[in-house]
Amino acid sequence: MQRRHLARFALSLCLLAPAFASAQAPGYPNQPIQVVSPFAPGSTDQMLRPFLEKLPEFLGQPAVLSYKPGAGGAVGAGFVAAAKPDGYTLVGTSIGSIVLGPLANKESAKFTLDSFVPVGAVAEGNLMMVVPAKSPFKTMKELVDYSRQNPGKLSYSSSGAMGITHILTEILAKEAGVRWNHVAFQGSGPGVTALLGGHVDMSGTTAGPVQAHIKAGTLRPLAVFGDTRMKAFPDVPTLKELGYNVASPVVYGLLAPKGTPQAVVDSLYGALVKVQAKYGEQIAANLAVSGAEPRVMSPKDYERHLQVQQKLYIDAVKHITLEK
Repeated sequence: MQRRHLARFALSLCLLAPAFASAQAPGYPNQPIQVVSPFAPGSTDQMLRPFLEKLPEFLGQPAVLSYKPGAGGAVGAGFVAAAKPDGYTLVGTSIGSIVLGPLANKESAKFTLDSFVPVGAVAEGNLMMVVPAKSPFKTMKELVDYSRQNPGKLSYSSSGAMGITHILTEILAKEAGVRWNHVAFQGSGPGVTALLGGHVDMSGTTAGPVQAHIKAGTLRPLAVFGDTRMKAFPDVPTLKELGYNVASPVVYGLLAPKGTPQAVVDSLYGALVKVQAKYGEQIAANLAVSGAEPRVMSPKDYERHLQVQQKLYIDAVKHITLEK
């Protein structure tokens, strides 16, 4: 993100900040805020941390990350959905854990998107299809051609059953006319570890856990799942460029349990606005390490985004055989 663009963005956020400052909840917060990451370290937390580290300056209390992985993010999301709606327990996630997680655990996941109140989005990331550097596949075409001739022989890792990485990789498989074996892990980090160890052949994963390995030459990127190429890897084509109708960037944000007072939501979002206004360039640099960019969205805008994404993924699930 260019310096001039960041400066204009920061100015617009500064103009918005006073409105949120006047709507702050009296006396909130008066204790640390728990932010639950529903995936193991090394994935979603990398998108949240640049913002959470700066929040105490504007809230007067720390925002503490905790990890509750499992069931495609449904464990952590369910924990927050059931928490007291007082603004002291939030979930930091993408659409995966709050929409797709329950689909994988219909009996145990007692929540839906409506169980949450959006606080605001903070970052936009991307997914990549990667293989080990020693893999014989140097392009998506080579991978797909082999897969068509050898159905079910190759396996891929995901961050969890019915999570974003699982669903999008299955959408890609359907588009390509291939069949791959799915191996689920509790987060992208463990899935990448399995890939590096030779336990799976490829991974449709968030960019954060693989970026350093790509630069080190131990993993090879074949394609990007987003709408545009990544700034960090401009030579890696998008799937759409390669002829596959798959394009879905991943937006990360904070959500609170349903019933959280609007004044508390305004206080939290106002703090996010101030963090981005003051530390935008630093945050952009930190997120770039994970292959992401800042994307601060208001509660209303974030809510609309989540509703659109919910329809996209639920419609996709209806056309995919997920039992492997």
